[in-house]
Amino acid sequence: MSELSVKHLLGIKYLGEKDIQLIFETADHFKEVINRSIKKVPSLRDITIANIFFENSTRTKLSFELAEKRLSADVINFSAGQSSVKKGETLIDTVNNILSMKVDMVVMRHPNPGAGIFLAKYVNASIINAGDGAHEHPTQALLDSYSIREKLGDVAGKKVVIVGDILHSRVALSNIFALKLQGAEVKVCGPRTLLPKHIESLGVGVETDLQKALNWCDVANMLRIQNERLDISYFPTTREYTQQYGVNRKLLDGLDKEIVIMHPGPINRGVEITSDVADSKQSIILNQVENGVAIRMAVIYLLASKIKQ
Repeated sequence: MSELSVKHLLGIKYLGEKDIQLIFETADHFKEVINRSIKKVPSLRDITIANIFFENSTRTKLSFELAEKRLSADVINFSAGQSSVKKGETLIDTVNNILSMKVDMVVMRHPNPGAGIFLAKYVNASIINAGDGAHEHPTQALLDSYSIREKLGDVAGKKVVIVGDILHSRVALSNIFALKLQGAEVKVCGPRTLLPKHIESLGVGVETDLQKALNWCDVANMLRIQNERLDISYFPTTREYTQQYGVNRKLLDGLDKEIVIMHPGPINRGVEITSDVADSKQSIILNQVENGVAIRMAVIYLLASKIKQ
């Protein structure tokens, strides 16, 4: 398989396992590129990409922009906070105005679930979902799986626990889809109030005891508490959450094996993980950041090759 089965990257649930393997193999190649002294390739010199962010983002936006520039694409950055969207312009009008500038690809983050799917029906450009509400964040899940593959050799058969605010997390949903597709075993762990009611229907286990979850897993992916999405109180205090679901050095040292620690960032140090865990040799958090650029280069490159056909 030398091309993706999809024209857009709207969510992991639209990909097949072969798509994921192709993205990983392409990312392997780009990882070599970004570790060279000259980090650019001329692959997308004739492609124009618009980054449209209707929600704040630092790491994802920077990662996409860097990936685009490494591929020599022309890049337009659009932040909804400073745009006509504030004056009431619709999503389609906004994007069509940008497309009239002859843009080939749109990378979009939007607070509403399904915004990318909606857009893909109406505009003639390749859409990459950079996060839509609490729905999906496909490139984050891809770079997470890629980082596990790099660290442990394979994703299949690995036991991965996702800890924290599963209810509001697009990272959790995309990760569950991606990990299951590649043959990993997945559990979620957190307070009952932060676990979706029918989460088991996705084929994942549920564990409310962090110690048990960590003893079971090979990899723990620690999610932050998304205070900006918590409209009501889901647990008494942050301190109490940390006591029950925060990972510290003592807890890790008490396990009978060494597990891998991941975090999609940004980290609330001292809440979901302590600094001595985030900065330890068991942590692959900085590898995830580096791999994010290679994965996004791979996705953009593979989708662009479909535009050129």
